[in-house]
Amino acid sequence: MKKDSRKSPREWEFSSASLSYGKANVKIEVQEYNPQLEPRVEWRVGGRAFYSTDCAKCFTDLKFRVARTAIYELGEGAHALTLASPEHLAPVFLMWPSRRFVVDVASNEESGKGCVAEVPLMDGSALPFFSEFRRNVGAPEELAFYDVPVHAEWDLFRTDVADDAQAQKPYGSVKITPSEAFEVEYILERNECGRVFKSAANVSIYSAEDLYNVFAARTFILKNEFDEARKAGLLGGVDESCGLLLDNSEAAKAPFRVADEPARHKILDLLGDLCFAKPALPKVRLEIINGGHLSHRTILEKVLPYAL
Repeated sequence: MKKDSRKSPREWEFSSASLSYGKANVKIEVQEYNPQLEPRVEWRVGGRAFYSTDCAKCFTDLKFRVARTAIYELGEGAHALTLASPEHLAPVFLMWPSRRFVVDVASNEESGKGCVAEVPLMDGSALPFFSEFRRNVGAPEELAFYDVPVHAEWDLFRTDVADDAQAQKPYGSVKITPSEAFEVEYILERNECGRVFKSAANVSIYSAEDLYNVFAARTFILKNEFDEARKAGLLGGVDESCGLLLDNSEAAKAPFRVADEPARHKILDLLGDLCFAKPALPKVRLEIINGGHLSHRTILEKVLPYAL
């Protein structure tokens, strides 16, 4: 992390590789506490306004797509703004729901198609972000929740395969029910050529303390998936400092930072996908098998109306 001593202690920077670029940068400013002003996280791309959580009704103005990370787009052509990979940073704002922040993600590239910015990966977890926030902002606050009277469940299908039989066979599922807090059971299962990878975690979040082991979980990728992504021209900025590279057959022996780290990291991704829109948690229980950013987005579409 890079800090500039000339700046106010209320403003600091993070810099590291990102998924696509060898160097990415984000600047955070925590504004003076004022109970008369509505809390918010204001996101900027290259210094230009992108999205603010105090106007969550405008969230639907952002186009959404996935390329191993969540990508949001605003506008078109030369004036378009693109923000990628906010999912490891966005959950940290859950810890201070009464505060106001400005997040300016530096532009990684500019062209006739607009300005593109990507949040740095750091070590692949939310922990570096949280640790610096804790020093600069103070003790975490009581979390914000909202009631969600939703009962829903659906199967997940592959959209990236040409084989019709494979595309029509469910590879995962999601179930939502109301709860007293935010609870999630996340199961990951991979079975390719006889090599089995499985990770599962069950997390209940009632207070800030419950988030720590989720924040510490690093991003991961299986070796065969990494090789395929590189062949497709993806993950150009990734190096050994950005997370965990797992061999399918030896994943259980990896030096995990926390128990069930891969599944816990998927919960971190889930929190980021939900809380980018608004730093508050829905009171739901989620049961997810082999989920990802697309299924997280569907969950958000079902719960966000109750937060507005």
